[in-house]
Amino acid sequence: MIPARAGTFGLSAPGVLLAIFGFASLLAPFMTLAANRIVAGKGLTAWQLAGPEVIYPGLLSIITGLILGLFASWPRVRLAGAVLGLAGLFWLLSQSAPQLLQGAGEYARVSPGLGFWCLLAVLILLMADALTQLSPGPMTRLGLLLTIVTVLFILLGSGALSDLSIMKEYASRQGAFYNAALRHLGLAFGSLAAATVIGIPLGILCYHHAGLRRIALPVLSFLQTIPSLAMFGIMIPLLGWIASTVPAAKAIGIAGVGFAPAFLALLLYSLLPVVANMVSGLQSAPESVRDAARGMGMTLMQRLFRVELPLGLPVILAGLRIALVQNIGLAVIAGLIGGGGFGTFVFQGLNQTATDLILLGALPTVALALTAAIVMDVLVEVTKPSQSAQHTQGMPRKPS
Repeated sequence: MIPARAGTFGLSAPGVLLAIFGFASLLAPFMTLAANRIVAGKGLTAWQLAGPEVIYPGLLSIITGLILGLFASWPRVRLAGAVLGLAGLFWLLSQSAPQLLQGAGEYARVSPGLGFWCLLAVLILLMADALTQLSPGPMTRLGLLLTIVTVLFILLGSGALSDLSIMKEYASRQGAFYNAALRHLGLAFGSLAAATVIGIPLGILCYHHAGLRRIALPVLSFLQTIPSLAMFGIMIPLLGWIASTVPAAKAIGIAGVGFAPAFLALLLYSLLPVVANMVSGLQSAPESVRDAARGMGMTLMQRLFRVELPLGLPVILAGLRIALVQNIGLAVIAGLIGGGGFGTFVFQGLNQTATDLILLGALPTVALALTAAIVMDVLVEVTKPSQSAQHTQGMPRKPS
């Protein structure tokens, strides 16, 4: 996110751009009303949703939030404005849905429209830009994340959005949703754990042996260039052949379709960021520090665990962050080959032309990826040594 820059009259350039886009989004359909879950609905602008007692507070909050986002020198006011705008956005969504469904028919569905999604993106970007100006510390960012997650859980659990089509899709598939969530987490975090177990020792070997590094990194880079659908497709005949020729493999669940090919594909995709950042992290230790460690008689393993790994930990964690966020997104493709996860709903929705069913799989994936990215960013920042700590680590203690 580009920090807000003060322009003429103290206006924020990103704030002005986002405000223009936000006001234009008010002209787009805010919600859609459809006869059922499959047919295309009729778009309704924000002022067509309900009575003035619902429309005026919501629109006033959104417009006020967009205006407050203009002032570059008041980042806290900009942040408060973004929160106010988001509150107005969800007020309109929750209060107008039941009114739109009255007399619309038993199978009628109401969904957020283009205007809602554009305004949501604008207000989130305004919030992110204000937070960039404020530069909160890692613990503050983590606290903000926990607050946002808590508010979302309260909002969803309160039933305020239960009339929306996506929530009706969730209500009819609640058990399947939890199973898909567990499978998605298993694919993303399980493949990352396996890649860490394989990639960290391989990265250490590549760091110490240039010949191995010249072979391993190009091979892993090549695997990264294979399109995800092609990679998942390659796994199907490969693991299918293994399952048919090795009885023990089939007994432990290895098959041409399902969890195993998806897990293996994600594992292969994860190896490059883990191994490459492991090498870069170990190389980030200053040569003078390594020379001092050698001069003090430290062995190879002592230098690794006392000097190189502590100094390279932020870079190593950054590689794990890349792999985790990548795996959360790519795990959606697992639904195409029977691997489960949120991709199951995405591809079911595509087959049925049911947009809200697609969103039932897509939105949790996006939320999970953003949450993982923020948490890993906090871990990376926390492990970065301060200037005084860097000086201390630059003077390794003599081994006893």
